[in-house]
Amino acid sequence: MIKLQVIGGLGKDCVVNTVGGKNVINFSVAHTEKFKDAQGVAKEKTTWVDCAYWTDRTAISPYLVKGQTVYVEGTPEVRTYPKNDGTTGATLSVRVQTVQLIGGKPAGSNTNTPATSYTGNTQAPAQSNYSSQPTNEISEPIDDLPF
Repeated sequence: MIKLQVIGGLGKDCVVNTVGGKNVINFSVAHTEKFKDAQGVAKEKTTWVDCAYWTDRTAISPYLVKGQTVYVEGTPEVRTYPKNDGTTGATLSVRVQTVQLIGGKPAGSNTNTPATSYTGNTQAPAQSNYSSQPTNEISEPIDDLPF
């Protein structure tokens, strides 16, 4: 199995479609890499990744808006298509297994994007109910521990 992990910004708002009775959220993620060429000239290279998130959990879709930074994990797919000049083009796409919002609200956005991460796996963070104060009392005999 090959896994692809992508961190980048959404190029436009996501689109939710129903295909064959199943929901799919489509969006594109861009990552821009800044570097210097052999002559020392600063350059930028942007890589776009098309994402298809097949899920019944479409509640994340209002948060997948242009400019939102996301972490996407899934299996890569390369799709080919005929170009207008007769050659064949190719695009990189991901069949999404996990998507997380990272960062805060996109600049200029009016949506109420949470400042914390949201994951499609909806796991609650672990919380401790233990007091930080040490106690010297033992309420039960040690040999009756449940493990």
